[in-house]
Amino acid sequence: MVAKIAGMAARDVPGVHSMGGGFARGMGAMRERMPGAGGKSVTSGVKVEVGEVQTAVDLEIVVEYGVSIIEVAGDVRENVIAAIERMTGLEVVEVNIAVGDVHLFDEEEEQPDRRLE
Repeated sequence: MVAKIAGMAARDVPGVHSMGGGFARGMGAMRERMPGAGGKSVTSGVKVEVGEVQTAVDLEIVVEYGVSIIEVAGDVRENVIAAIERMTGLEVVEVNIAVGDVHLFDEEEEQPDRRLE
């Protein structure tokens, strides 16, 4: 439950493209395409340690090209702490954030579909 909350809170921050490292993202993409496999994993790139009253969170994120990584990481940290503490009552003692990649916009994404013209 705490991992889901952390994953959703991190994804809500502008500038976060996706979660997880290259392997985790690759496996997630395969899982999304498989019928009946459950779709996108909310906990990809999230690891938590939960005690009786405290928790620690490790996140691996992919940021959009052009954003301030320091600002995005700070916003992720604040949003994750606030969400976990509000929803569970646990004290968040640690949030470690690793930026695994920077997402570059593909030329295909930026150009309109020429077949429609």
